[in-house]
Amino acid sequence: MIIRPYIRTTLMRYNIPIMQSSKTSVLIATTLGAFLTPFMGSAMNVAVPFIGQDFGMNATTLPWINNSFLIASLTFLLPFGRLADIYGRKKIFTWGIVAFTVFTFLCALANSAEMFFAFRALQGISGAMIFGTSVALVTSAYPPQERGRVLGINVASIYTGLSVGPVIGGVLVNHFGWESVFIATLPLCLFVLALIIWKLRGEWAPARGEGFDRGGAVIYGITIIAIMCGLSLLPQWWGFVLIVAGALALAVFIWYEIRARSPLLEINLFRRNIPFAFSSLAALINYAATFAIAFLLSLYLINIKGYAADYAGYILVTQPVFQAIFAPIAGRLSDRIEPRLLASAGMAITVVGLTLFVFITKTTSLWMIIGGQALLGFGFGLFSSPNTNAIMSAVENKLYGVAASTVATMRQTGMTLSMSIVNVLFAVYIGSEQITLENHDAFMQSFKVAFIIFAALCFAGVFASMARGNTRRG
Repeated sequence: MIIRPYIRTTLMRYNIPIMQSSKTSVLIATTLGAFLTPFMGSAMNVAVPFIGQDFGMNATTLPWINNSFLIASLTFLLPFGRLADIYGRKKIFTWGIVAFTVFTFLCALANSAEMFFAFRALQGISGAMIFGTSVALVTSAYPPQERGRVLGINVASIYTGLSVGPVIGGVLVNHFGWESVFIATLPLCLFVLALIIWKLRGEWAPARGEGFDRGGAVIYGITIIAIMCGLSLLPQWWGFVLIVAGALALAVFIWYEIRARSPLLEINLFRRNIPFAFSSLAALINYAATFAIAFLLSLYLINIKGYAADYAGYILVTQPVFQAIFAPIAGRLSDRIEPRLLASAGMAITVVGLTLFVFITKTTSLWMIIGGQALLGFGFGLFSSPNTNAIMSAVENKLYGVAASTVATMRQTGMTLSMSIVNVLFAVYIGSEQITLENHDAFMQSFKVAFIIFAALCFAGVFASMARGNTRRG
């Protein structure tokens, strides 16, 4: 009963019409669905040190708490996006919620690192069914002149999940253990499922009857697994071998897709659609430069500063709160102002925020950490909604599913690259030891180098964002 008035107030605030219509139901269902995974993911960032302690993970295996989810999700994003266009976006989204609920529960029951990683990977596959369809559902239901606003709300729900995750996760971990993070997510999963069954009407399958590119899906999966696992294993020699194998598989995938009758990925979208190509590249760079921030800060606050999990959660909430505030505002502005300008300004602000973190030491004041997070949240909020609007506005309705899964693929690829950078730095500076106060010098060195790399990446991303040209139609 409490949730309905909140949703109604949110819709009224951003001038979204309140009616018993399919499009309003789609917005509510996808907004809540978009909230789920970032909420649990950000809550888990606080839990990571404790999961690592329970399962005896060292510095090089710790990032796999996130990597197992991200790589599995990334592998299946494009295939599920295409299947959604063919068989129905609502159908794939619904089954994604069901599977996500099941594997979230199983993660809480894991009693070994191997079992935990396996369930996280299965959770990632079900997450791909949600990621690859939610933006397409919203874009299908709303006309272009309203798209920036509703995408802003959708993105804001992601950041709201990121905002409350560290706080709730910190309290849960502190009092009930890391398993409670997964258990606490289950009621919301069940609520979203009930809402879909109760309110969501109709189906969107604009490519119904077309074929599914099975060969392309297999080659794509091999490409993603080889490259991402290779990056995660650097600087070991088999990491380089896997990256080379993945690069060869990528070349085969592109060649195959250009000739496929019903391709998994429309390569021409990148070859001939400049706004789409550079908007996607900007998204990839932005996530590669920002995703690992919460992971690094959680380790810094808990292992180096010595704060309790709940206190660390209160600090980590700053960045996503600013993202949640400014994402819907930026989304609404992108319906009136050229998205390229908003997104590029947001990325430039993010560069400044990342540069500030290069100078953090063991004795840095909390005010600098909070201020840096606020600046990052503002920049990322200003970037994300306009950039998503630019991507979805650059394609026709028939390709919304592919475009939405491309948005999610860029996001997941960027996230995985971000964690891979951290993984390599931990391997170089810390090795197979656990992160403790005793080896804080090695951790702080890897921390500093990571933010130098992230700032450089984001600086390059400003130019990719500007290079897309104007994206507004008419």
